[in-house]
Amino acid sequence: MTKQFQAEIAGGGICALTTAAALAQRGWKVRVHERNSEIREAGAGIYIWGNGLRVLEAVGAREEALRNANRGMASELRDCDNNVIPRVPVQGEGAVEVFALPRQQLLQALLHAALTAGVEVVTGSEAVGATPDGRLLLRDGSSLAADVVVGADGVHSRVRDSLGLASQFELLSEGAIRVMVPRLPQDGDGRFVEHWNGTRRILVTPCSPDQVYIALTCLHNDTAAARVPVDKALWTASFPHLASLIDRIGASARWDRFSMVKLKRWSQDHVAVTGDAAHAMPPNLGQGGGTAMQNGLSLAHELGAVASREDIPQALARWEERERELTEHTQLWSMLYGVLTSWPDELRTAAMGFASSHPWLSAQRLRTARSHPTGASPLATEGAA
Repeated sequence: MTKQFQAEIAGGGICALTTAAALAQRGWKVRVHERNSEIREAGAGIYIWGNGLRVLEAVGAREEALRNANRGMASELRDCDNNVIPRVPVQGEGAVEVFALPRQQLLQALLHAALTAGVEVVTGSEAVGATPDGRLLLRDGSSLAADVVVGADGVHSRVRDSLGLASQFELLSEGAIRVMVPRLPQDGDGRFVEHWNGTRRILVTPCSPDQVYIALTCLHNDTAAARVPVDKALWTASFPHLASLIDRIGASARWDRFSMVKLKRWSQDHVAVTGDAAHAMPPNLGQGGGTAMQNGLSLAHELGAVASREDIPQALARWEERERELTEHTQLWSMLYGVLTSWPDELRTAAMGFASSHPWLSAQRLRTARSHPTGASPLATEGAA
């Protein structure tokens, strides 16, 4: 009889649930540990590009995740005078498929896929560390033995830190307030628009028939702009043409400072670290979630092929070797985009126009979105192969 391998996963977010569903679909026994009393996602909306859509298809969550989501019809950048900066289209020749949707809707679709595959989800269970031999340490003092422990417990990962794997943890100069507001008929045709003015910007993204996702981004030391509840008068002064949207922002909001995480290595013996715990990045390419999902699926794909527990450390090393270069490419280009924040408006507008029309630069920005995630083929095909 073939041994059924056991995985203990720290974290109950997008990456954790993707990894859990994909592992369980490959015959693993999987348990997810979420520290909160329920599975919920902080934040408001999220972009899912082509790579993430292929992951959703692979784990059987695409239809539920995209129900009533807004498929990108056009994407615009606008300067401080509300003039459109030319940009590569999200539809037509050379375009990449992209949807915007509520983060909680994505999370629920992945949770449903995981539960359907047989994953056990335990709430109120907080991981505080792991041991290299595959033991998950919990806050209540207990520990759980596994063939693999997966640390998908976010930017401030206790699993990662317990093993000393971080080589870079940097709080960046920018952050954002992310909120949802009611969508009204005058909000336009559903295009994604990023408005810039000085070091402030507002991303406006319809993500369902009745909701618009808004991200108000500024420097962390711009204390007035970073304040919550949102200073509507201040933001309206910077973006008067968005007064109607800004006025709809409610009192419930949260400021999050962007961060960058890199590791010495993504695994140690029988412990793997992935998602924001391993490769957090600023959200400038809309690929934080997509990259996490992609690497979670790839991890499951690699582990699904192991024949014995002794094979697992080598499988984890192969996983990192395959995925790390693209992940760090995504981090780099997301960081480069953020550099423009400090540029004068006229210079930034010229640079954005040039970058959007330059084939090589556009290809670098969209490389991850166009990639084919490892393990994204249907499971039936993989099994037959």
